[in-house]
Amino acid sequence: MSVVAAVMMTVGCGNQEKKQAVEQTAAVVEEAPSVSVAQVFVKSVPQEATYTSTVQPYVKNNIVPQTAGRITKINVEVGDRVKKGQILAEIDKVQLQQAQLQLHNAEVELSRLKALYEAGGLSKSDLDAIELQYNVAKTQVDNLIENTTLLSPIDGVITARNYDAGDMYAMSAPIFTVEQIKPVKLLVAVSESDYSKVKKGDKVSIKADAFPDLTFDGKVERIYPTIDPATRTFNVEVVVPNNYSTLRPGMFTRVTVNFGTNNNVVIPDVAVVKQQGSGERFVYILNEDGTVSYQKVELGRRMGTEYEVLSGLSDGAKIVTGGQIRLKDGIKVSVNE
Repeated sequence: MSVVAAVMMTVGCGNQEKKQAVEQTAAVVEEAPSVSVAQVFVKSVPQEATYTSTVQPYVKNNIVPQTAGRITKINVEVGDRVKKGQILAEIDKVQLQQAQLQLHNAEVELSRLKALYEAGGLSKSDLDAIELQYNVAKTQVDNLIENTTLLSPIDGVITARNYDAGDMYAMSAPIFTVEQIKPVKLLVAVSESDYSKVKKGDKVSIKADAFPDLTFDGKVERIYPTIDPATRTFNVEVVVPNNYSTLRPGMFTRVTVNFGTNNNVVIPDVAVVKQQGSGERFVYILNEDGTVSYQKVELGRRMGTEYEVLSGLSDGAKIVTGGQIRLKDGIKVSVNE
């Protein structure tokens, strides 16, 4: 064998050994991928749910007289704040004046016949008949007064006016709509699964799109007793004091209801692995021997960058939070410090 050939063989053997060493090193890297790990613990998790709703007036009254008549006076406009008992409008009083004259005559006649009855010149049945006529006339006058002088039944704000002075009220649309906006209420459609969790008096928080920087406090005043079979929800009436009249009827809001707290394991969202083709969620658990296990978990509520775990993890478990892409069940890993 020539010297040149011997040198070539030596070089070739050296290259082969280097190649094998590189392959072995790569194999080691593949067998022990580098991961990040976090230890998880049981925490108090607020059981909150957020629903959308629309602000409604606490009370809404349509102001209408019982009979048609000409409107003689309009005292308020849309947007005006009114007090209970304040005169809003007046209707033509011709019929009222006629009824008042009839009542006056009935009163005079009743007074005369009472004196006659006391003198023995009139039977009790005749006196009772006259008293009945008087009472009917008085009731008619009281009714006409109520329906010719329209009063506000509540403290509120005028939200609609459908007639002008001089119009003939035709018993169609109301003359006014008055709404009470201190407080206001919201009807919240809550999921059927939360029916047993909601209690009268529960406190809720409200956010309105119109005031993104404000949070309003309210409480549950009424729980409707039936479930809507189409939506599988039930209505909860929430009342908000609205002392400064900030919220207005028709505003879109988000209502957060707190159902208390649960003590469950909480994990970072980056640890969750979704199984392709299903809705199941998994995490990798770091075992004491340096291997990882593929563990199915049941997730609860999401809180920012964390998830509540309802089942599948124990307190103090160590889970993989980075490097999951190269992992498989039972593989040994190298933990980043």
